Amino acid sequence: MSDEIRSAAPATHARDAGLVVGEDGLARPLWASKDLLLREYYDGEWGLPVRDERGLFERLSLEAFQSGLSWAIILRKRPAFRLAFADFDPDAVAAFDDRDVERLLGDAGIVRNRAKILATIGNARATVALRDEGGLAQFIWSFQPETTPQPRSLDEIPSRSAESAAAAKALRSKGFSFVGPTTVFALMEAVGIVDTHLLGSHRRGTSGVWSAR
Repeated sequence: MSDEIRSAAPATHARDAGLVVGEDGLARPLWASKDLLLREYYDGEWGLPVRDERGLFERLSLEAFQSGLSWAIILRKRPAFRLAFADFDPDAVAAFDDRDVERLLGDAGIVRNRAKILATIGNARATVALRDEGGLAQFIWSFQPETTPQPRSLDEIPSRSAESAAAAKALRSKGFSFVGPTTVFALMEAVGIVDTHLLGSHRRGTSGVWSAR
């Protein structure tokens, strides 16, 4: 979850702290109510389980690119990211060379940050290497906590956890970069490892991983 999402102020017509009831009668946090793209992402994707290698590699990559930027920007650029990074196929990205780096730096459709581009290529290679130990999905999901937060307001949503710190440290030991505890926690939220939907949100407990409470 990006800083813009965490800092969104509750609306005066919220049914619960930080929640807005839409015209469809469904309660969502403010950040998912003010932009159609974010609303669609919240309703149909954010927090649902992702357990495949490519899907996790893509989300890990996008979370790294999002660092310091608006998540809405990353979502709008996601089609271009997928095109530029071979649909986030780890084997294909792992084979990128200097010519690909220069190509990516010249691609206005993505975030042109050399360090993040190089990190994504390096993370693809680390993902491929991790297959010998069960793979990226098994590795990341092994840090699922025993309980999940139960936030009633945006202020109660943590930005990191003991598990995200441990996962970040473990990922770095396997050759991954741009995987700090905050970035990893955002990944864990996005792929259902933790559920930080606000209590009262229509999405709370819908992942099949955690109950509504």
